[in-house]
Amino acid sequence: MANNIKILTKDIGTDGLESISVYKKLGGYLGVEKALKKMSPDEVVEEVKKAGVRGRGGAGFPMGMKWGFLAKPEGVPRYLVCNADESEPGTFKDHYLMMKNPHLLIEGMIISSFALGANKSFIYVRGELMYVIHILEKAIEEAKQAGYLGKNILGTGFDLELIVQPGGGAYICGEETALLESLEGKRGNPRNKPPFPAVKGLYQCPTVVNNVESIANTPWIIQNGGEAYSGIGIGRSTGTKLISASGHVKNPGVYELELGLPVEEFIYSDEYLGGIRDGHHLKAVVAGGSSVPILPAELILKTAEGEPRLMTYESLSEGGFVSGTMLGSGGFIAMDETTCIVRNTWNFTRFYRHESCGQCSPCREGTGWMEKVLYRIEHGNGNERDIDLLVDVAKRIEGNTICPLGDAAAWPVGSAIRHFRDEFEWHIKHPAQATAKGSIYSKSLMDVVA
Repeated sequence: MANNIKILTKDIGTDGLESISVYKKLGGYLGVEKALKKMSPDEVVEEVKKAGVRGRGGAGFPMGMKWGFLAKPEGVPRYLVCNADESEPGTFKDHYLMMKNPHLLIEGMIISSFALGANKSFIYVRGELMYVIHILEKAIEEAKQAGYLGKNILGTGFDLELIVQPGGGAYICGEETALLESLEGKRGNPRNKPPFPAVKGLYQCPTVVNNVESIANTPWIIQNGGEAYSGIGIGRSTGTKLISASGHVKNPGVYELELGLPVEEFIYSDEYLGGIRDGHHLKAVVAGGSSVPILPAELILKTAEGEPRLMTYESLSEGGFVSGTMLGSGGFIAMDETTCIVRNTWNFTRFYRHESCGQCSPCREGTGWMEKVLYRIEHGNGNERDIDLLVDVAKRIEGNTICPLGDAAAWPVGSAIRHFRDEFEWHIKHPAQATAKGSIYSKSLMDVVA
């Protein structure tokens, strides 16, 4: 693409960026000063709506629209909660951002809290990331000493207390209502909706839950304007996106790219992933974290109609779940021809079975059944009926649970069989070869993709 603009990562690599002094020298907290001194809360919300920024946690729901749903009853507190749980396998961009540039998130929290009328806000961080929690707490104390947090911020009359809360150590706590339950000190079980958090959320008060990356965009939007942000990207996929890239690529890591970049360029350009490791070729990609459908090489590079696939919400989902996938949380996992799709699917399913909260029987029982069936196929004890059984169980889970974890468990299984059914069949027909060390079924069709 013509522009290689950086919004969130432009200063990462600067010595001392985690300190408020360096952050301010680079223009930090100017967004707070502009928002609190020169704008009304409604004007801040309007700029975020103009920006068109969509939730970066996976769902892709427009952030400004979500803010607009917040109920505002008289005499009732409102809350902003930052979802920094980030437990999706393959996704690590949020904790990278918090670790490298904590004040960017804190500035975003102050601006967003002002816009929403929240005087007490929370950053809910994955419990295993205590070192990140310590970084955030130090940065919050610096911001408080500088007058950006606490009572009467910058003399504007706006008060804000910002609290970092370690997470409950469970994938399910990344679901916004389970997160709220955990934040209240209860077991992290998802709530039935409605009521939605915007009406009855934390402590039964109106609450907005946003992802780290989503909130971190607000300082740039306030300083440069929503229209400037919407001019980046393509169509309804505005702005930039952080991608956590891993797998069999030469240059794994966290990348900020302008939405609309061709997937092929992202994978093979030296500026980004640098291609697949030497001597191997691309077999499949999980584009948005483990919960999104897997795609074979030919469908991740081009749509079923032969158009180049782009790194956008719309392009990746083109073709639905028949030939498309989702941008999700941006956990981009590339696999070469040495990857066993059956083993990979079994591994994902083990995770979802373990992380199911158990509230809904389709998820509680279904993930267990899928794990058992995949285990026996991978370990040479499968039969021909098992493949259709997996498809049937996945369909019975999908859409029948309180939260999206059921869908997250079903989609990888359904898509793996849809695109790699012959690999599952080979495991069943050749159990000795399938279980032999180093023996991987390789679909000949993949050999045409260099």
